[in-house]
Amino acid sequence: MNLERILSSIYLLPDKSLQLFRQDITEIYLPKGHILLHAGMIENSIYLIKKGIVRAYADTEDREVTFWFGREGDAVVSMKSYVAGERGYENIELLEDCELYMIESRKLKELYISDIHIANWGRRFIEQELIKAEERLIALQFKTATQRYTDLLLNNPYLIQRVQLSHIASYLGITQASLSRIRAEII
Repeated sequence: MNLERILSSIYLLPDKSLQLFRQDITEIYLPKGHILLHAGMIENSIYLIKKGIVRAYADTEDREVTFWFGREGDAVVSMKSYVAGERGYENIELLEDCELYMIESRKLKELYISDIHIANWGRRFIEQELIKAEERLIALQFKTATQRYTDLLLNNPYLIQRVQLSHIASYLGITQASLSRIRAEII
């Protein structure tokens, strides 16, 4: 997915603003299995996924808990680092070889000051991320595992083909055995 399409999916930028944005973007390529963000670190960059899929997870005493997947067009950011300048709690693992657009948080915040359109892009970006987090929280609190899996099939069918079932089970908050039962019931 090209940069202009990713950026405009968040907020449509005039050409001049888009060119300013492009000046501070670097394109990088990283292999499957690479840990892009590390828990306990302050992350100084934001990434936009050009190609590939990633997962966010946190370590507990006995397992990893996957709580987010990103794919082409999504932003990868440690919100705690970006907003508060504090150490993040998440690890971001690349589940496929990835092509990413990268911008330093400091540079992006400078662009917010110098260009109102980019500032509006940033506001819209954070609003969209807040809605996603709210929807995820509501699903975990009020929907059954079967409902969450059905929603995943309807809204993100690509995950079934591209992500290990163990990660999907973790994301749904269930065991892999429970996921197998749910899948058998639905079929």
